[in-house]
Amino acid sequence: MKNLLVVSLCAGGFIGSSLAYAQGNSAPAAALKPTATTWRLSSETLSLPGGEKMGMVGGDLMVDVNDRLRLGVGSYGAVRGDRGGFITLGLAGELRQRLSASWLAHTGLFVGAGGGRGDASALSGGGLMLRADLGLTYELPSVGNFAFGVSHVRFPSGEIRSTQPYLRYEYPFYSLLSPGWDTPVHASMADGASLSSHHNEFALVARSYKIPASVLRADGQPQHGSMQLVGVEWLSYLDPHWFIKLESEGAAGGQSNGYMQILAGAGYRQPLWRGSAIKLHVAAGPAGGGGADTGGGLLLDAGVSLQQNLTERTALEFSLGEVRAPSRSFRAQSAALKLNYQFGLPGVSSNPVPWQALGGFDAEKLRVRVANQTYFKASPQWRNQYVDQSVSNLGVQLDYFLAPQLFVTGQGLAAYAGRAGAYMTGQLGVGVQQPLSQRWFAEGEALLGAAGGGGLAVGGGLVGQLNGSIGYRLSKQLSVLATAGRVQAVRGDFKANVAGLSLAYQFNGFVQK
Repeated sequence: MKNLLVVSLCAGGFIGSSLAYAQGNSAPAAALKPTATTWRLSSETLSLPGGEKMGMVGGDLMVDVNDRLRLGVGSYGAVRGDRGGFITLGLAGELRQRLSASWLAHTGLFVGAGGGRGDASALSGGGLMLRADLGLTYELPSVGNFAFGVSHVRFPSGEIRSTQPYLRYEYPFYSLLSPGWDTPVHASMADGASLSSHHNEFALVARSYKIPASVLRADGQPQHGSMQLVGVEWLSYLDPHWFIKLESEGAAGGQSNGYMQILAGAGYRQPLWRGSAIKLHVAAGPAGGGGADTGGGLLLDAGVSLQQNLTERTALEFSLGEVRAPSRSFRAQSAALKLNYQFGLPGVSSNPVPWQALGGFDAEKLRVRVANQTYFKASPQWRNQYVDQSVSNLGVQLDYFLAPQLFVTGQGLAAYAGRAGAYMTGQLGVGVQQPLSQRWFAEGEALLGAAGGGGLAVGGGLVGQLNGSIGYRLSKQLSVLATAGRVQAVRGDFKANVAGLSLAYQFNGFVQK
């Protein structure tokens, strides 16, 4: 399992170098080629020891490196059976071979980390998950792609070894990305933009659940009457009113640390008066952990929101709703406060985009990091067991540079070694970067978010983390960073020193001015 660090860094390097190769490293061309991108949703049922079944759904975001290779990130979560809260995060890759105009053969690999629910420490071990698949894809224009095949899932340090059929739906689209942070001069000088944009929203979410007294925990005891969660939400509009959404939140208060939910859905937005609107939404997805009895893991969500713009790009939103797990007693009334950032992304197809068509867009500096972080004991009671054993985590970090030396950052990590297979954390924060030379640089960052599971003593689930890093630029696109830091619970005995290593890929995204 110690070799997973090498695997994750090689995968990150392959992503970065392959994307750079796909886009080209030479002088900027007269047009920018859009990147083929795919959302994937899959379903399969794993066989567990003792004849138990666990239904899983998987979601991936994949980027085409070339006509045959895709790379990306993904998550799998339990939605059927009795393992609600069993969730993993990781990296995905796929090779494809076209067989005809509509049919393709494919094979894929997922390397992830996670676990959860009940005796999941035995099932998932340290948390490392390997999933390989082989199948066929049928392309149906204007509808999407449908795939089927056989997958094999293995937790090398746990008890899960399962081979099963799977079904998958794919929604292909195109993204506009530019490798590196050197924006061609004529992109910023172009006039008379003709490229359309698609409206999107990103929100920071603070949510509170009020839980009825009739709801029981997984051990049969009464569920605590409230739970506080923090997370993020992304909305993409299909037209001026209808949108699709994805949200991820984790417990940061109450008595259910380790609870996590990943929900996807759709909704409708109706403007009311200047700068305000009402939203209706429905969503569903895997949820559980922290002793919350969500049964198989499927959670249903419905609600209404009132949104009020503060500026042209920002809005405050208040939401009321209800969630329930249809297979168990878990349900709650939900109230949430959201801080929205509204922006437009270029609407592109497979056709190259002339730089002159981007006059209405700004090039924004973005960075994605494939990261390994290892926690070392800094408090005698930092874990409920195995207190002298370190915990290694695999994850992804995304950075958005507001200025050359200032960025906002988010990270999602899950344990893959150290007998803490159910541990996960999601945090948001800010960072600064200081050049030391042409290639060397230093960084510092502060983050706050939710964490839990795996027997780590995080109290209600709210944690903070401080990191310092030394980085080296391998090329205009790639950097490697060595990190030292400290993470600890705001209310709890969890305190750990952090040593990390990550590989970063720098690129430009385009946002409407």
